[in-house]
Amino acid sequence: MELEVFFEGNKKVNARLNGHIIATDQPRRSGGDESAPEPFSLFLASIGTCAGIYVKYFCEKRGLDASKIKIIQRHNFNPETRMIDRIELEVILPEDFPGKYRSAVVNAMDLCAVKRHLSNPPVIETFTKIGR
Repeated sequence: MELEVFFEGNKKVNARLNGHIIATDQPRRSGGDESAPEPFSLFLASIGTCAGIYVKYFCEKRGLDASKIKIIQRHNFNPETRMIDRIELEVILPEDFPGKYRSAVVNAMDLCAVKRHLSNPPVIETFTKIGR
C-alpha cells in the first residue's frame, strides 16, 4: 500500500489513498484555517472508528442492530511528557442489548488493528529522494 502526501494552501496537508483524499489542517491558533481535523486528531479517531467497525461486524454477524450503540473515546493528556498516556473506549449499549454479548463486544473492540499496531508499533523510517 502506498499513500501520497501533498500540500495545499496555508497549513493544509492532505493524503491520497485508494482514490480518496484525506484532508488535514491546523487550528487557527497554529496558523491554519480549521478546514479539516489536525493529523493527530485523525490518528486518535482511527482508534475509535477501528474499534467501532469491529463492534459493527460483531453485531451484523449476530443479527443485532448496531445503530443505537455508541463508543465514547477519552484521552488522558500527561502534562509532564506532553503525550497522551491513556485512552479509554467506553461502549454504550442500548438497554435491550443481549446480556450474553456484553463482554464479547469488548473483546471485539480489542481486535482493532489500530490498537494491535500500537501495542507492537512498526518501525518508521524517514529518508529523502530527489525526483520521481
